Amino acid sequence: MTSKKILLTGNEAIGEAAIRAGCDFYAGYPITPQNELIAYMAKRMPQENRIFVQAESELAAISMLMGASASGKRVMTTSSSPGISLKQEGISYLSGAQLPALIVNIMRGGPGLGNIAPAQSDYFQATRGGGHGDYHSIVLAPASVQEAYDLVFLGFALSDKYRMPAIILGDGMLGQMMEPLQLTAYNAYQLTAQKKPWALTGCKGRRPNVLKSLYMQEGELEELNKILQKKYDQIKRKEQRFEEFLLDDSEIILVAYGSQARVARKVVEILRKRGKRAGLLRPISLWPFPVDVFEKLLKRKKENLRFFVTEMSYGQMLEDVQLSVNGRSPIDFYGRSGGGIPTKEEIIKRILS
Repeated sequence: MTSKKILLTGNEAIGEAAIRAGCDFYAGYPITPQNELIAYMAKRMPQENRIFVQAESELAAISMLMGASASGKRVMTTSSSPGISLKQEGISYLSGAQLPALIVNIMRGGPGLGNIAPAQSDYFQATRGGGHGDYHSIVLAPASVQEAYDLVFLGFALSDKYRMPAIILGDGMLGQMMEPLQLTAYNAYQLTAQKKPWALTGCKGRRPNVLKSLYMQEGELEELNKILQKKYDQIKRKEQRFEEFLLDDSEIILVAYGSQARVARKVVEILRKRGKRAGLLRPISLWPFPVDVFEKLLKRKKENLRFFVTEMSYGQMLEDVQLSVNGRSPIDFYGRSGGGIPTKEEIIKRILS
């Protein structure tokens, strides 16, 4: 069952999705370009008798998330690049304690305080853990306001399923743009937090639960890491997500994610009109990265097959493409950062040069 379409920004769509997905607790701290999101949650959470906290800092917000998640609640925080950097220690703690949480990063230009323009230069931070220790977060990258809404439901569901943080990795362009949105209905699994027998709910006649990320006895921490790695291997097998566009006969495969994939799609359409066999592969899960689809494409053994990666950074996702292709096909790249957005004209010029 679906409802009529409404107009929302990407930031507002993420907030509304969180409400509809059953988010019980939100804590955040203002930072551009995601301030509309925290403002939306400040309005909507009390309307639904849920808890909203504007914390005194990013460190406080992520710490509050740990406590609320440990009690079995569905929790979310949002921020933008420098703010997410401040949350990294807490994200590592969440991972070590195997606590679910949804974390939204509406990326802006960096390094440092940078600017408030769109960028995709937090890819390494998100997909490589970002904090200390051997851990991962599930990372989902929307390319439209509708998909930003949809992936919130998936992010909560995967976070609950695997007991780990999930990240929605957007950018300032996606957060600020307004598009028609279908308020889609979802099944009970996506809407409702699953039973959490591990949660700290006051015992109530059962054996006490212990949630921690500090393991001082010799060998204990290594055993935890083995458990985590087994879980990560399972996620790599089961949770790869991507979109294909005109790949069946393509000889030039553009690879792009998020907002930049919209530019890349237009490039493909223009090249097709010029007689070039171009296609687009858009990773949706950045971790786990969709390596299996590269294997499928490379097995076609087209002699002229080549990949072209474009992103709003100087080559972060590029490294995952290189690892997936593993020298079996040429890879070209064009990227800009610090608020610079590769245009379709610039990309076409690079491809045809």
